[in-house]
Amino acid sequence: MIDFLLEFEHVALWLVWVGVALATFTTAAVVVSRIALAWDGARRNRIARRYGPVLGRALHGDGDALHTLVTSPSRYRIIIARLLLAPLIEDRDAGRIAATRAIFRALSLVPVADRFLRSHWWWRRSVALRALGLVQVKDHTSEVVAALDDPNADVRGAALDALADMQNPAALPAVVVRLHDASLQRGRRAAVLAAFGSECEAFLLDLSQIDPEHRLNYARALAICGTERSRPALCQWTDDARMEVRAAAFEGLAHVGLDDHAASLAVRALESSDAAVRAMAATALHDWTGPGDAASRLAAHLDDTWTVAVRAARSLQSMHQAGRDALQPYAVRSDLAGVLARQMLWEVETQL
Repeated sequence: MIDFLLEFEHVALWLVWVGVALATFTTAAVVVSRIALAWDGARRNRIARRYGPVLGRALHGDGDALHTLVTSPSRYRIIIARLLLAPLIEDRDAGRIAATRAIFRALSLVPVADRFLRSHWWWRRSVALRALGLVQVKDHTSEVVAALDDPNADVRGAALDALADMQNPAALPAVVVRLHDASLQRGRRAAVLAAFGSECEAFLLDLSQIDPEHRLNYARALAICGTERSRPALCQWTDDARMEVRAAAFEGLAHVGLDDHAASLAVRALESSDAAVRAMAATALHDWTGPGDAASRLAAHLDDTWTVAVRAARSLQSMHQAGRDALQPYAVRSDLAGVLARQMLWEVETQL
């Protein structure tokens, strides 16, 4: 028993020393990392103070300032590149982009981006894609498109962002084909379509004719970039057997605008058994003041499910006098429909 206790004491002491050593190592690592971060931050600030004003002059065409940048130490180039590119995140002025791209090339940063694109580290590939997109280096569009197949999701997202920034028509086929790629973030796919706008429309309509299985995605896409050219197809899709396609078709019609036929389809869809279809049909009737009894039919849905009721109320609010006349009888009620009607009428009065 005594031998066991002595052995236990020996092990316990050894564990204590291991714990002390680990604590000391961890503390030292934290201290060293903080010192390194502080040093790096100070270095970045020093370079920013030195070259920030020079960058400003170079962007305004100062040749001496550009020469100063070109002859700067190569170890400063990445930090200078960050200073150069950061304003483009908010300022997408074409003139500034062109001036930034000229400096980007003069500093030989395109080869650096190429090297980063081939890196094993995903964050380097992501940085390179964002940089190429921000300065619209369109001769690298094929490399950006290829990055849509990168194994890392952040890199694929950066590629989508870069394509949205570049807005190179040569990338349109790849952008539209990737519309169905669930590995790409839906919001970013939508942003790319919005960036290209109606340039995507013809291709989307052509593909929708030969690929009805993905009609839902085409309808959603046209709700972002479609024009009145898409209206006939969207009207046709309001009779699709799939509820989600019908709802998306009315969402598209809300974007492209209604004519008499489309408005009649939306009014008829207010009686659909699917709440999502009723809600999007009510949304599509926003601002409609043409023929038909849209106002009274919308008012009848103020006591529908909440989503449908709110969208119907908003569309009634947009219909000027016809909408106000339809809301008035409901405003005296004490239920939810009455609350919505009074809210819409109050908002109209405050805007007058």
